[in-house]
Amino acid sequence: MKVLVVGSGGREHALVWQLKQSPEVEKVYCAPGNAGIAADAECVPIKVDELEKLAAFARDNAVDLTVVGPEAPLCDGIVDVFRRHGLLVFGPDRQAAQLEGSKDFAKKFMVKYGIPTARSATFTSEAEAAKYIRDEFAAGARGIVIKADGLAAGKGVLVAPDEKSALEFLAGCFAGAFGKAGTRVVVEECLVGEEASILALTDGRTIVPLVSSQDHKRVFDDDRGPNTGGMGAYSPAPVVTDAVWERIDREILKPFLAGIQAEKLDFRGVIFVGIMITDGMPKVLEFNVRFGDPEIQPVMRRFEGDWFDVLRKVAEGRLAEAKLSWSEEPAVSVVLASGGYPGAIDRNHPISGLEAAAATGAVVFHAGTGFRDNEIVNTGGRVLGVSARGRSIEEAIRKAYEAVDLIHFDGGFCRRDIGAKALKHLKEQQ
Repeated sequence: MKVLVVGSGGREHALVWQLKQSPEVEKVYCAPGNAGIAADAECVPIKVDELEKLAAFARDNAVDLTVVGPEAPLCDGIVDVFRRHGLLVFGPDRQAAQLEGSKDFAKKFMVKYGIPTARSATFTSEAEAAKYIRDEFAAGARGIVIKADGLAAGKGVLVAPDEKSALEFLAGCFAGAFGKAGTRVVVEECLVGEEASILALTDGRTIVPLVSSQDHKRVFDDDRGPNTGGMGAYSPAPVVTDAVWERIDREILKPFLAGIQAEKLDFRGVIFVGIMITDGMPKVLEFNVRFGDPEIQPVMRRFEGDWFDVLRKVAEGRLAEAKLSWSEEPAVSVVLASGGYPGAIDRNHPISGLEAAAATGAVVFHAGTGFRDNEIVNTGGRVLGVSARGRSIEEAIRKAYEAVDLIHFDGGFCRRDIGAKALKHLKEQQ
């Protein structure tokens, strides 16, 4: 069997790494890939937005399954294009992808199907949105969340602690800071609690959650600094207790499946549910229609089975027949980022220590890497995800950082507290 993975980040490397282990897979392609993926797959110089070219490549090379990584091509309709060509593809079609592509679409879906989420309102007028924000703070709001309605590369959201910062961000949205994505905004109440990530496979008939995970959005230790695409993750997330899992299944996943069925949405892929847990009660912060990154990295480290067979069955509408098995060992992934991230980054510096890190047993997933003068260099904001498993979360953390400390590139940095929240929860549960 031949597989094509679309994308070039750490998420795609984790998927490639797991797919190539399938006894059924003889060839893995990745378009466009990166320097690390090139060691595990044949990289194809086709961009993720070149939908017809990607379909033609899959057809001409007899690709048996295409797995789409990023959200942008999904929202642009890559699944629709592939299916028109009679190609098997993992992911929701364009209409279903609006669950991520439009915050307003997702909010209306949640409300309609009784999925717990933050109270919100949607605006196409800056003046009306500003009045709503002023009224919220006047009524005693401790904060407000503003989201550009469309895709904004993970940067179109602000958790504003005060009216001044909220109105400044709102003005930026309508002034074009996020392009068309900011011409409509969703303003939400600010939920307080602890976040967790739930990934669930669905073929529109069945929904099956993967193991829980938790991301670290802020750039610096102790959740300080601006939001990023994610500075590290671990699995499982102890904050998702058995009782919380039961509520997620009953109040979120089952209503979600009922909703896509009622709306006749063609969804054969993964739904990423970002949740806030407050006193054991989960509420949905957002839907994403692709695997979370870096969350998928520790999740893939824990998967034990044939990932190709699972994803193929999802794409074929046979998820109920799939077998998912997980290691009991926790996994931790620490992101190494370029200097300046999440702002203007310092790039094209040679990366050393990759082989030494891998020799420890850790798996180094590449995100923003490329080749320059036959050397691997940093090319993006998030550069590497260093993932390790252990008999305990403490051991997984230690192994991950031992590998991290062997890697170097000028300006590179990481958070040093990935997994600390898990340790705190485990201690409280003893």
